[in-house]
Amino acid sequence: MPETGEITTRIKNNIATIAFYHPKGNALPGKMLRNLAEAIRQMEEKPGARVLVLKSRGEGAFCGGASFEELMAIGDYEEGKRFFMGFANLLNAMRTCPKLIIVRVQGKTVGGGVGIAAAGDYVVAHQSASVKLSELALGIGPFVVGPAVERKIGTSAFSTLSVDAASWNSAGWAETKGLFSRVCATYDQLDDKVETLAGQLSKYSPEAMKELKTMLWEGTDDWELLLEERAEISGRLVLSDFTREFIKQFKNS
Repeated sequence: MPETGEITTRIKNNIATIAFYHPKGNALPGKMLRNLAEAIRQMEEKPGARVLVLKSRGEGAFCGGASFEELMAIGDYEEGKRFFMGFANLLNAMRTCPKLIIVRVQGKTVGGGVGIAAAGDYVVAHQSASVKLSELALGIGPFVVGPAVERKIGTSAFSTLSVDAASWNSAGWAETKGLFSRVCATYDQLDDKVETLAGQLSKYSPEAMKELKTMLWEGTDDWELLLEERAEISGRLVLSDFTREFIKQFKNS
């Protein structure tokens, strides 16, 4: 399996399934972020894809967030901004996609992975899928994913995740706050719920679902500029000595 990870897409019975994989905890390097956003945009134009399912492979972590190797390799502000624009573009692709997106979360998710879940229109999670926003501990803060997470769970819960950057919060907590729509006790139940809901949506009116999506995301028209501004903040902070030292110690621990 390639160390760079991979993304696969499949359309069957009017359901488009997009799956990503990376050998290091389903982390997301810049190239994978770009490819994932492009995969979602490509589905916008396919009439045979009425609903999207976004998932990662395996029964481990759903998403390990940003690739630490790539963060360490960032040499200047432009590179930093370009990396974090990967997350910005992915969230905006999910936001502007006219089709409803179901996100399947089978395990722990951190940082950018929490942002992906928050940008989903319906999220089905396994009971092991605890969440954490660790960015503040890294010295960069959850700036790019912040608007998506805060929109979904509110300012108070977002503050809890952002400030207590070292702690995991359970899938049950995420469900009560609205980040997860449904939490399942087993992987079979997780898959059954995703497949059942996707199957139902695949038979609904595409025009009605498009209008619903527009309504659900009302008030986010400024996100193209907002998330770019947030990427600029993270792109600057990732160059700090604090962040470099934190990542170095983390990798050596």
